[in-house]
Amino acid sequence: MGKYVGIVVGVIIVAFGIIGLFGWWHYFTALCKGIFPAVLIFAGAVAVIAGLSEIKDESAAKKEEPQ
Repeated sequence: MGKYVGIVVGVIIVAFGIIGLFGWWHYFTALCKGIFPAVLIFAGAVAVIAGLSEIKDESAAKKEEPQ
């Protein structure tokens, strides 16, 4: 019975979320506009760190490779 209660509660929460989204649409768009640059900065930083890590690993592999 717990599974069904979870599904019903989930549907109710989704319904309230949709109602709230329509009611506070302007606030939601303002939030998205504010978060978007921060997400870009974070994603760019992760990409740079991943690239530097890959270059470092490649350099270490070349040093360990017997010639």
